Amino acid sequence: MQTFFFSKRFLFTLIVVVLVAHLYPKIKSSIVKRLYSSMSTGLTPRSTLKAVYAQEQSEGAGARVRRSIGTYEMRHFTPFLMLDHFNSSGLNGFPDHPHRGQETITYMINGQMAHEDFTGSKGILNPGDLQFMTAGRGIVHSEMPVPQPDGSSNVGMQLWVDLPRNLKSCEPRYRDLKAAEIPIAKPDDKVTVKVISGESYGVKSVQDLAYTPVDYYHYTVLPGGTFEQPVSSDHATFLYLMSGNIKINGKVYPQYHSVFFKRDGNAVVGEVPADSTEPADFVLIGGQIMDQPIVQHGPFVECSKEKIYQAFVDYQTGSNGFERSRNWSSSIAEGVTPEIVKELSNK
Repeated sequence: MQTFFFSKRFLFTLIVVVLVAHLYPKIKSSIVKRLYSSMSTGLTPRSTLKAVYAQEQSEGAGARVRRSIGTYEMRHFTPFLMLDHFNSSGLNGFPDHPHRGQETITYMINGQMAHEDFTGSKGILNPGDLQFMTAGRGIVHSEMPVPQPDGSSNVGMQLWVDLPRNLKSCEPRYRDLKAAEIPIAKPDDKVTVKVISGESYGVKSVQDLAYTPVDYYHYTVLPGGTFEQPVSSDHATFLYLMSGNIKINGKVYPQYHSVFFKRDGNAVVGEVPADSTEPADFVLIGGQIMDQPIVQHGPFVECSKEKIYQAFVDYQTGSNGFERSRNWSSSIAEGVTPEIVKELSNK
């Protein structure tokens, strides 16, 4: 028989909630149910550190993004450097540009995105696909949307992740994850989780997607649904709400908000109010915290100013990782034609 031990604070909270539930039965189905569930599973919800609304802004060659990491409100959330929720037509994207010292994770929600780099790697991300790119010592690439026949937008998420100091000089690499490879957890009729990286409700993802350990989940929760996602003690964790609204630690957050969590618990717990008019669609992401300085200038990320200066010199002179950028330009920088789509689709 297993014995449970609880703190005095937890027991006091439990008694108060039970008494209030008897006085106000309507709240029992949400608060008490969630508390009993957390008690039985041994999960302690993390409290909220900060919430940030992602303002829309222009980025790249006319694309629109909502950025919640990489702004004055949340400059960095180690190991995370930037999070963009992008929206682009078939003409506005992210033509030839460099990276060094980081990894990027691109997730297509709707539409398609073509990519090409100076190593010869090229292809197309379709709805639900992801690309894990390690820039390492240096890469130049292009990411351009594919015009959709119905004129709809290409929508997705791009996350920038720091690399450990000892891997910043590694060779660049890619790992594409197709939608069909992503397992799905469905703990009940109100919660669906695409387990991109990590484990949720007993369902495990494909392994070894990136050098920096990252957990990545895409949740869809219907009104009245609740969720509990265990998180690692050494991970910084946040969620970004793409649509709907969500209740976390007693507060309701609307669309386009990121909620950042303290490291005082071992789970993120929340619910979608029963009176919501639509499901909540959000990504919940955690990454291993790094004990190293972050010195960033645009797409170059190092641990010292001197190495940032060197990155600019190397890029401008085509050396120390940027040799292949000399006289290179992508075939998609000016737009993705039907002929290019056909070529890339056969890769």
